[in-house]
Amino acid sequence: MGIFSRRQTATLEPTPSFGPRTPSSGAGAALDPALRALTGEWTIDRPHSRIGFSVRHAMVTTVRGAFADYTSTLHFDGDRPAASSAEIVIQVGSVDTGVEQRDAHLIGADFFDARRHPEMAFRSTSTVHEGGETFRMAGDLTIRGIARPVELQLDYLGSVVDPFGYERAGFDGTTTIDRTDWGLVYNQRLEAGGTMVSEKVRLQFDISAIRYSPVA
Repeated sequence: MGIFSRRQTATLEPTPSFGPRTPSSGAGAALDPALRALTGEWTIDRPHSRIGFSVRHAMVTTVRGAFADYTSTLHFDGDRPAASSAEIVIQVGSVDTGVEQRDAHLIGADFFDARRHPEMAFRSTSTVHEGGETFRMAGDLTIRGIARPVELQLDYLGSVVDPFGYERAGFDGTTTIDRTDWGLVYNQRLEAGGTMVSEKVRLQFDISAIRYSPVA
């Protein structure tokens, strides 16, 4: 999402549980005018965005990948952030880790089982403005037909009208999941101990959203 001049932001980590939580001092703070002006419908600009993941491999390296094919519907409400919502539906067969053999394994029955479950999806259930440019969005993540709750922490990066007249807004989001919660249990043990593929997977959403303008 290189069209934005990014500000430095803190590393984003998931909330460890879904139980009661004490709001941060900025929770519920009023949005500044720039954020309020984003109210409306948006969609993700795929050529300038990345929906990806990273996972530890053989205990010592990190494998990164992304999904190229997905659809999205985003709604941002600057007056009532709690009314904001997002839906992203991903074609798992579009996974790309840079290695064809590994991609073929990922879409097979050991992992995504794309023949029986061609899509994974995130559908939001609530949104909280935690203060400043930080939001927390809860939702259901569906993989292999199994829906589990997750929370994304989102940082607003800025907005701009590009040279082609498109109004764009940028967000960074991330969370970490345990893939076995979605039935992704395949693994191999290492002789020295540990496993070939970590059960923890970090999901990363680098979003360049374009304001949706229906054709008249």
